[in-house]
Amino acid sequence: MHRSLSLRAVVCLSTLLPASVLYAAQDTDIESLKQELMALKQRYEVQQKALAVLEQRVRQVEDQPATPAPKRLAKSPADFQKGTTTVAGNTRGVGAAAASGGAGGGSSYGQSLKDDSAPAQSVSNLYNEASGFFGNGKFSVETGISYSRYDARQLSLNGFLALDSIFLGNINLDRIKSDSWTLDLTGRYNLDNRWQFDLNVPVVYRESTYQSGGAGGNSNATSEGSVTRDPTIGDVNFGIAYKFLDESANLPDAVVSVRVKAPTGQDPYGIKLIAQPGNDNLAVPESLPTGNGVWSVTPGISLVKTFDPAVLFGSLSYTHNFEDSFSDISPNVNQKIPGKISLGDSFQLGVGVAFALNEKMSMSFSVTDLVQRKSRVKQSGQDWQSVVSSDANAGYFNVGMTIAASDNLTIVPNLSIGMTDDAPDFTFSLKFPYYF
Repeated sequence: MHRSLSLRAVVCLSTLLPASVLYAAQDTDIESLKQELMALKQRYEVQQKALAVLEQRVRQVEDQPATPAPKRLAKSPADFQKGTTTVAGNTRGVGAAAASGGAGGGSSYGQSLKDDSAPAQSVSNLYNEASGFFGNGKFSVETGISYSRYDARQLSLNGFLALDSIFLGNINLDRIKSDSWTLDLTGRYNLDNRWQFDLNVPVVYRESTYQSGGAGGNSNATSEGSVTRDPTIGDVNFGIAYKFLDESANLPDAVVSVRVKAPTGQDPYGIKLIAQPGNDNLAVPESLPTGNGVWSVTPGISLVKTFDPAVLFGSLSYTHNFEDSFSDISPNVNQKIPGKISLGDSFQLGVGVAFALNEKMSMSFSVTDLVQRKSRVKQSGQDWQSVVSSDANAGYFNVGMTIAASDNLTIVPNLSIGMTDDAPDFTFSLKFPYYF
């Protein structure tokens, strides 16, 4: 019923209104539609031009070589061990922010690259040297050479001081100059970046010069004797290390290790002292040792923590020397006395700080101190006796550097300056770790 009424109303309107009015209304609608169509065409043309510009910029970016992500110099290697990918043989971290183009979380794309990038190679090398755990590859070989210089003078006085200024008696001046070269060959195997096994074989060359003044201060009786040891194998040692802690916001990298040293070098026991003609005060050994002659085991721990831009590290180790028997422990010519030797145990403490100078170089400064207890000797049929002046306290100040010569080769120079009388004057070493 309602539909019939509407139809009637339309018919009535069409009969009442003239046709000109209806055509005018239709023309108005067509004009508005045409205007809307023209506006849409103009917008479309603008979008087409914008798309062409964007396509051209994309082609330009694709034609340019890829720029590596920025690297934080003092970032822990543990930061990129979680969720890593390999690009052109180098490990790089890939985080969620970088994968998504930096969208979300309120972080920019550049900031996401900074957070997810791998540390500089110099920092990885620095971690290796500081912790003793070489995690850059499954297998590595290291060749190292070191030189130590020891020069000691000892003034012996036998008499008394008259009138607090005049010495009456004998004056003897003794001096020992020692040069030692060591070639170290080391092989390391890394398992799952947790376990490390290494074998070290040293080859030692030594030369020592002994000087002594004659009794009574007779300068004419001053004599000198030199002893040279041709390159000979030293004490071979084997080590196992386990990395049980990765660095986090509050915890450092931590590595525990155990090293066993075998007495493969020439031991110092039974070496005869040869008196020099014309000076009864000077006796020179017939040969020089290249090892300590006993088995030893050294447990230790090392810690490394990043405080951007510095890296702090420390280590602590304890060496236990096992008691052993020898067929001859006498230094006297034409005398052979069997006996036992018990070398004093020792512990070593070291702390230091390092800085990454750039992506290829880093520098470190550290202090180490080695304290050794007195040794004991027991001749056959006698009781144990302590060896006078066998205890020692050797302190060193170390300045080191790591240089990344290539992706696989690192150069590590180090200078140790002796700070106590028991330490060598200085030791300079140069190591070349190569990673496979």
